[in-house]
This record gives sequence, C-alpha cells and structure tokens, in this order.
Amino acid sequence: MFLRQLRAARERVGLSQEQLAQTLRATQSFISKCERGERRLDLVELRAWCAALGVPLPKFVSEWDKLVERGAAE
Repeated sequence: MFLRQLRAARERVGLSQEQLAQTLRATQSFISKCERGERRLDLVELRAWCAALGVPLPKFVSEWDKLVERGAAE
C-alpha cells in the first residue's frame, strides 16, 4: 500500500520519475527503486519526497494510515 501511495502521489501532481529525481537531486533509478520497494526510504527522505510533491508529510502519513485501516478491514 505504501508503494502504491508513493507512486500515486507523484502521478497526481503530474511529475515523471525523472522530474522528481531532478527535484530531489537523485537519479531516476533511485525513484524507480523506491517505488518498486527495492530501496526503502527513511523518514528524512520521505519528508523530502513529500516536500518535492507539495504534499505535507502528516497528510501523506494520514492517508497511508487510512489505507492500512481499510486494508485490514477487508
């Protein structure tokens, strides 16, 4: 669920992996690996990722928590 949300947040704002990578001063490969779960993000990286997307970290986490709750209920 987290990985889907990470990708969906990027797609909602209309950024490609390359564009997000440029904003984060990372490589497109790094973005791809994070979205596929090959590379985990720590909290500092997640905060930067959210800032690059214009999504407040608390909002991102709250949305993720709701998805988890819904998933547990299904």
